[in-house]
Amino acid sequence: MSRSSQQPVTLLVDTREQEPYSFDARLVTVERRALPAGDYSVAGLEGVVAVERKTLDDFVSTVIHSRPRFREELKKLEGYRAACVAVEGSLLDVLMHRYRGDAHPNAVLGSALSIILDYRIPVFFCSSRQAACQFVQAYLLGAHARWNA
Repeated sequence: MSRSSQQPVTLLVDTREQEPYSFDARLVTVERRALPAGDYSVAGLEGVVAVERKTLDDFVSTVIHSRPRFREELKKLEGYRAACVAVEGSLLDVLMHRYRGDAHPNAVLGSALSIILDYRIPVFFCSSRQAACQFVQAYLLGAHARWNA
């Protein structure tokens, strides 16, 4: 059966998400709900699938200045079957210091690697908001197809 003939998948957006993505309405419906962790999930998989979205400036600020609070979020996410951090910026943006703040690019990269290695949560540098939106939608639809909510 083709994707277009199926019912849209319900994606969840956390109520605290300030600038939610606009997903493809042919593929998904969106509900706003308080999520246990992350900013985005799939209805029925809220406790096992999540995406934490960050702008590049927010990612840098969070991993450098709000590390203890973010660690608590990562501890929740590390127990999920599928969780990741989607950053609206590229690795080159990090290395070229194209973000606000005085954090050294090596510190930002080291923090991303720490998330990946210590918590086993991948960090995807998605180059732009539009690319991150496409990535998050595909990630959540893939998780839905794999674990059929």
